[in-house]
Amino acid sequence: MIRIESPLLSAAINPLGAELSILRDADGRDLLHDGDPAFWASRAPLLFPIVGGLRGDSYRLDGTSYSMLRHGVARRQTFEVAEQTSDRVRFRLTDSEETRAAYPFAFRFDADYEIEDAALTMTLTATNISETDMPVSLGYHPAFVWPLPYGEDRAAHCIRFDKEEPDRLALLGDGLIVSEDRPSPVEGRDLLLRDDLFEDDALIWRTLRSRGCLYGADAGPQLRVDWSDMPSLGIWTKPGAPYVCIEPWAGIADSADFDSDIWAKPGMHRLAPGESLSHWMRVTLQHNS
Repeated sequence: MIRIESPLLSAAINPLGAELSILRDADGRDLLHDGDPAFWASRAPLLFPIVGGLRGDSYRLDGTSYSMLRHGVARRQTFEVAEQTSDRVRFRLTDSEETRAAYPFAFRFDADYEIEDAALTMTLTATNISETDMPVSLGYHPAFVWPLPYGEDRAAHCIRFDKEEPDRLALLGDGLIVSEDRPSPVEGRDLLLRDDLFEDDALIWRTLRSRGCLYGADAGPQLRVDWSDMPSLGIWTKPGAPYVCIEPWAGIADSADFDSDIWAKPGMHRLAPGESLSHWMRVTLQHNS
């Protein structure tokens, strides 16, 4: 684990997947899921070069088919530490024979983590170092403890969006987007968290108005979650699990009937040779005044 900290927050990142694995407040209380495999063995995987699942776990690129598991190749690769200070670290992944079997491009993928006061900023940057255009999407998948460790029970926890979010939600079936949508459970700006919301899998907004939200109970400290201009969002847990994932995405899973080249996949960015794509997510521990 690589550790960074400030007087108000500390984090540890696993070079395997450059995955945030520990996030604690100044008193050592955990804010991130501990990876208990009884619920979910991951904690905060990074999604590159796709978000979500592919139909048949494969895609077509200019007429050739490739296999790739859900959320892409980065989460299963060991990153090198490119830069490190007491409050900042940069992890770097470059292509290898293993990644090129699933994703036939030369790339550099950087994951920067920086703590300033009570905020952790995570910045992902994909750079195309091949000689042809490269398809890419980026996304985040952090699992925050539910309930937060400040004495309020699960039923008191809410996700409050910055804007009203009345749009219907995309529906998942076997990890793919199916044709019908579901009504949104958001009331104005508030999503009142309860286990039955997740009986059919994640809540997925194809296009979200907000670029930030508050998570927690009104009576205690909360997590402020902000992100860059990523249009989609997933919120997910397994009913009864001690976490909830807040997942900003620049892409989305395939639809169940998707049968086109990867360039037509929603949220897929065409990155020219030498070009970079970057997105960020910030988590801030806020104490009520």
